[in-house]
Amino acid sequence: MATSPSPVRRSSVRSPVPTEGHRPEIDGLRAIAVLLVAAYHIWFGRVSGGVDVFLLITGFLITGSLVRAAGRDRIRYGAFLARLATRLVPTAVLVIAVTLVATRFLLPETRWRDTVAEGVASALYHENWHLALGSVDYLARDDGTSPFQHFWSLSIQGQFYLLWPPVIGLAVWWATRRGTAPRRSLFVALGTVFTVSLAYSVYITRADQTWAYFDTGARLWELALGGLLALLLPYLKPPKTLRILLGWAGLAALVLCGVLLQVSTVFPGYAALWPTLAAAAIVVAGTTGSRWGADRLLTPRPVRYFGSISYALYLWHWPVLAFYLEFTGRTLASPLGGAAVLAASVALAAATTPLADRVATYARASQVRVSQVRASQVRGPALALACLLPLLLTTTVWTTHMDAEQRRMEELLADPQRYPGAAALGAEHGEYPDPVHPAPASATQDTPVTYEDGCNQTIAGTEALVCEYGAEPEDADRTIALVGGSHAAHWFPALEVIAQERNWRLVNIVKGACLFTDTPQLYKGEPYTECAEWNREVMAELAESRPDAVFTTGTTTSLDTTAGFGEEVLVEGYVERWRELEDLGIEVVAIRDTPRLGFDAPECLAGASPEECAAPLSDSVAEESPFSDVELPDNVVTLDLTDLICEPDLCNPVVGNVLVYWDAGHITATYMRTMAAELGLRLLVATEWRAGAWVRGCVGVRARG
Repeated sequence: MATSPSPVRRSSVRSPVPTEGHRPEIDGLRAIAVLLVAAYHIWFGRVSGGVDVFLLITGFLITGSLVRAAGRDRIRYGAFLARLATRLVPTAVLVIAVTLVATRFLLPETRWRDTVAEGVASALYHENWHLALGSVDYLARDDGTSPFQHFWSLSIQGQFYLLWPPVIGLAVWWATRRGTAPRRSLFVALGTVFTVSLAYSVYITRADQTWAYFDTGARLWELALGGLLALLLPYLKPPKTLRILLGWAGLAALVLCGVLLQVSTVFPGYAALWPTLAAAAIVVAGTTGSRWGADRLLTPRPVRYFGSISYALYLWHWPVLAFYLEFTGRTLASPLGGAAVLAASVALAAATTPLADRVATYARASQVRVSQVRASQVRGPALALACLLPLLLTTTVWTTHMDAEQRRMEELLADPQRYPGAAALGAEHGEYPDPVHPAPASATQDTPVTYEDGCNQTIAGTEALVCEYGAEPEDADRTIALVGGSHAAHWFPALEVIAQERNWRLVNIVKGACLFTDTPQLYKGEPYTECAEWNREVMAELAESRPDAVFTTGTTTSLDTTAGFGEEVLVEGYVERWRELEDLGIEVVAIRDTPRLGFDAPECLAGASPEECAAPLSDSVAEESPFSDVELPDNVVTLDLTDLICEPDLCNPVVGNVLVYWDAGHITATYMRTMAAELGLRLLVATEWRAGAWVRGCVGVRARG
């Protein structure tokens, strides 16, 4: 923990933020913000900008409190955090604990591991980074609504609470040392944070909006803007008429923000100035006392009550909504169902807030009785630990149990009679008494090691990451490069086994959702320019390194379709790319794309039998190979291993007691390894090595496809 800034004595500093009484319009502003957040989440499936209002209010109130503390004596860092802990942690831990219990009984087992991880991240105030890392990972599958996703904003606020006291304290200390008024130093410090953070936010939002949305650095300017407002407010004295206009303009802009802007896709950046400046206008307008003022809508007792429970209401509404959507199978709440979600959330918030207030009151009373600064600084953290430790212990035990089950399954997997995988297709076999491996709950972890090694480029990245496996370059008999998107990447486990057996060098050059072609591509309906840049780098790398062969997908069963799969085609630009490789003297092994189920296999298996979770092969694979009617360059051989994944007409999620799919279309690493022996044989049949080059073997593989 950072140390507290040097003491600032009352005699040398006069606070630029005078002590003010309660501001009822801020309670009303909180109420409007939380109701907008809840309503947009529940009925519209989008965000409203209300969270940005909370960030501004947090910056406004915390800055004012810290500056006044510095003016009275000094900022006591420990006492400041202790007060926040007693006020915020008990409610958050209660919501997390109840949500985890509900997860155990209401969510499928496939969701447990990820939900527990998010619960821990939320309790330790780094859920925003957990989500940011997941948002740029193509293998972060859509598992439904996470019941902890909304903790991202609270995590940013928690990080702000750690950062802001040193910023304020150092600014005041610097002013005191130079013998100048602290107001100027504070304006410079907060203005610098605001400017740098906003500039970064604009840049990173344009470069990688999904990351920027959760990035503390891209949001810090909103809190700094609230701090600047706290410093400026005592000097802002607009006439009453202007205050009335400001209040209504701010309120109208705030309500319309979510209507006119697609907040989730354009925020934070400069677009977040809309709701934050709208909220700032309402704060500047204050309580006008006019019958025509907007504050007449913000200060009635019922509205202020919603403001007083806004923290708990924000915490409860999202998990209640997540479990409702899971239970009903809906993507948006119905009008009546949404009303029930909101009512339940309000009831929980109304019950939770008084309990948290009693805990905070008890902690403050204990501090007064002890009447010692050190003890007062210990009470808050002790209370936070008393809440957090049981939660963390329980989640650790739960995770350890899941890990132990996974290890036990891996030991059983060593027996090919129990887990033959692809070898079971077309063969007579009896019943398999052992559980399926990998277990559906841990299927998302059964991916190529290249993801764990950071060797597969993310959606936002453009650099051609090159990782080498197998034999050393000087010792390798041959070098094969695995190139393409995630449906090329999932062949890595099988190729790695072959490379180890045959002393090959395996080079991995993969990028999520990016096909190996220079034809313009889409990602989620938008131009995928990062893919085009990556493809250019890949070709430059291949031209320089000259591997013996490139292993890549030759067809695709998906072209950015909303359903997740589509008609199998030979992608435009594939053949042209292969001709470029022919000019470089590089052979190509083009493998037919793997079939897709079109639905999440592990999640289906959590509530149904493997037979019920099967899908027709024809849903995603063409009856006749797309290779059959195309004249391919002489350097290309094609492979089709569909018969090692599916039966002639049906694709099962489990084959030979091994889980085939870890989501709707990606093959598990375990199943891929069971295909290695046959893939190696077919490679030898299709091709043979002569003088360091791939040449066509004794069978007409191109004609067969």
